Amino acid sequence: MIKVGKIVPVGELRTQLLLLPRPLVMTNGVFDLLHRGHVSYLNAAAKLGQALVVGLNSDVSVRLQGKGPDRPLNPENDRAYVLASLAAVDCVTLFDNLTPIELVRLIRPDIYVKGGDYEIDKLDEAKLVQSWGGTACTIPYLKGFSSTALINRIRKYES
Repeated sequence: MIKVGKIVPVGELRTQLLLLPRPLVMTNGVFDLLHRGHVSYLNAAAKLGQALVVGLNSDVSVRLQGKGPDRPLNPENDRAYVLASLAAVDCVTLFDNLTPIELVRLIRPDIYVKGGDYEIDKLDEAKLVQSWGGTACTIPYLKGFSSTALINRIRKYES
């Protein structure tokens, strides 16, 4: 059962953030076809602070990334529900932009985290968090787990 208030619209986020303990950790992503790599990553991110907020790319945002006309496979509400079901996640909110920079500005996390497949020093979000004294870091990438690879493997068997 999902705790009430785990999926929070951006307009209600400020109020919800006041209820979460600090240090506050934030990450973001598409999380289409949630897999072991995602869960391992989110568990590790949660251990860096007292609460974990996940910025979830909306369907519009995913399409802006150019992942393909059939992505995401799972609609935003389903992806949000699955993420909110995880014990490591305290709050999920959707964002429509290509990057989460405005969401990061709103949330003001103490710690911003991305997977090891990102170069943290090249992300504007990381620089923003560091500008107010926060920390930005990566969590090692768990090799062999990716939504794209999983989708390609499924498509191979459909042919």
